[in-house]
Amino acid sequence: MDQALKDLLERCKAGERSAQTALYDRLSSKVFSTALRYANGHDEALDIAQESWVKVFRHLPKFKLYNSFEAWVRRITVNTAITHYRRNLKHRYHDDVTETLATPADWEASKQAEFTMEEIQTAMNALPRGYRTVIQLYLVDGYSHKEIAEMLGVDINTSKSQLSRGRKQLQALLLNMARPAKPANERPDDKKLNP
Repeated sequence: MDQALKDLLERCKAGERSAQTALYDRLSSKVFSTALRYANGHDEALDIAQESWVKVFRHLPKFKLYNSFEAWVRRITVNTAITHYRRNLKHRYHDDVTETLATPADWEASKQAEFTMEEIQTAMNALPRGYRTVIQLYLVDGYSHKEIAEMLGVDINTSKSQLSRGRKQLQALLLNMARPAKPANERPDDKKLNP
């Protein structure tokens, strides 16, 4: 941790408003983007980010300067998002979502396709929230299934199945993005009818 950040944190701990504003300005975009990965939209991400900042400033006196401050703030944001998710969860992981199982040819096509971060984020946002949360925690944040199960209050096997199903749906969504759209005037049988 650099000296400037240490000084800023000490000033924040002392209750200096300008230091708190500077700290917020320094990390607000990272907090928001972390919250956005777990949220169902922009407004929900703002709520999670705001709640995270309240917790950061409330617990700042407990922060040890030898730790990574950004990692600590990120952990608070992830925990806040998970708490928000659990608080708003009406029905835990239902299997009523229709799974799209891709064929081996589809898998090959998706391997060859290249996607932008925006396309991947769009596909992630289209996933059911439970799938998206487990994928985010496991693949992006590096938590184990045991840790995810404890955080979300579910069985380890539920975490594993949500990851598996989420991956399949994500792959199918990305595959659909990679397929070229058929012209509006072309019917599916046109190629069979014309020699």
